[in-house]
Amino acid sequence: SIGINAEYGDVPANFLEIDVCNPETHGIANKRYTDYEVRLKTNLPIFRVQECSVRRRYSDFEWLRSELEKESKIIVPTLPGKALKRLLPFRGDDGIFEEEFIEDRRQGIESFINKIAGHPLAQNEKCLHMFLTEPMIDKNYVPGKVRTH
Repeated sequence: SIGINAEYGDVPANFLEIDVCNPETHGIANKRYTDYEVRLKTNLPIFRVQECSVRRRYSDFEWLRSELEKESKIIVPTLPGKALKRLLPFRGDDGIFEEEFIEDRRQGIESFINKIAGHPLAQNEKCLHMFLTEPMIDKNYVPGKVRTH
């Protein structure tokens, strides 16, 4: 017997999935920072690639959020907070480098980037494409819209 999907071909509906994973902490003392792998999988024609992976730190997400606030008409969701209490000295734990904090932040930024990337107006913005697909973010880029060919 023929499977039920045979007559529809194997083309899935449009999808866009972004995973934020594999946090790594780099540097020493006050030069430490954590970055995350941001993995994109999509079949939306507006994206030049269907799969890619870049590494981003929290400040990159803040940059993306401020660019979208300036350039797009969307109401940009908030990012998880700055965790100022965790930056105070004389803590008994590892502050913002504690595993539990890193995991909470990972979940928050994953939810943030999926909300944004799923928005049709955000998908037209160059800053989002650069954030998701370019190894380095060029902060001097020229804002603009992305066109599908």
